[in-house]
Amino acid sequence: MTQIALSDLPETIQALLTQAIQTGQPLTIAQNDRPVAIISPIKKSKRSAFGSAKDSGKIIGDIIEPTSNLVTWDVLS
Repeated sequence: MTQIALSDLPETIQALLTQAIQTGQPLTIAQNDRPVAIISPIKKSKRSAFGSAKDSGKIIGDIIEPTSNLVTWDVLS
């Protein structure tokens, strides 16, 4: 993928890209009323992977007996 600095683009394109960044809306480029490219700002994730499931579960009790009568547990004898 080719990468180019924003400062290397003409001022009108810089202004349009800056507007897209500020509003968060994508910029559609058309040729002869036909869309040829969409430029959208990159949205960075605000939530880290560590701790992302915090407070998403609910503890409803504790295991106090075997889940099946088919298994003999030495501890219970």
